[in-house]
Amino acid sequence: MSLPNFVELGKKIVCVGRNYAEHAVELGNKVPTEPLLFLKPTTAYLPEENLIKMPPGCTDLHHEVELGIVIGTKGSNIPEASAMNYVCGYVLGLDMTARNLHDAAKKNGHSWTLAKSFDTSCPISKFVEKDCVKDVDNVRLLLSVNGDMRQDGNTSDMIFKIPTLISYISCLMTLEPGDVILTGTPSGFGPVKSGDVIVAGLDQVLEMSFTVA
Repeated sequence: MSLPNFVELGKKIVCVGRNYAEHAVELGNKVPTEPLLFLKPTTAYLPEENLIKMPPGCTDLHHEVELGIVIGTKGSNIPEASAMNYVCGYVLGLDMTARNLHDAAKKNGHSWTLAKSFDTSCPISKFVEKDCVKDVDNVRLLLSVNGDMRQDGNTSDMIFKIPTLISYISCLMTLEPGDVILTGTPSGFGPVKSGDVIVAGLDQVLEMSFTVA
């Protein structure tokens, strides 16, 4: 199955926090023992050739590059052994984060919604056919800002692999065609400002570019 219209079809973006040990450490957090989840609305999607906008109250906007999993088949309580059968393709996504709001939310034990779920907080690539990614457990994730390499990670360093994430999430909420799972970011997150150009890549498969308004 191919779902190039996943942006219009999908009902939710399920995000996984701290799924790379080095990223958890650089944020001063413990490495999780089970997946840490949060949601973005589909209104957060931002296709290429559109500007990333600062949300209200944001004074420190950060980039996080992530591999996205596009669900092709509806499922709940999915066993890990068959989880990849529910994947129809991949995308490259950015989890744009209002870091000052995120830090305040963590300090006060509040939801991450204001920091993570604003309009344009999920710049997204075009759909990538499943067969185009030969080994999803060994894919480089790259991100540069104004030509300066910031993030260069590999999905082999994920704490929780894709079948584990699909199974875990589907036991909590039904996954439906077009839904996207953002699987976490490697180390190297950092700030961007107005006029900055972000270029992100999924190994040799694709590249995408966004400018901060």
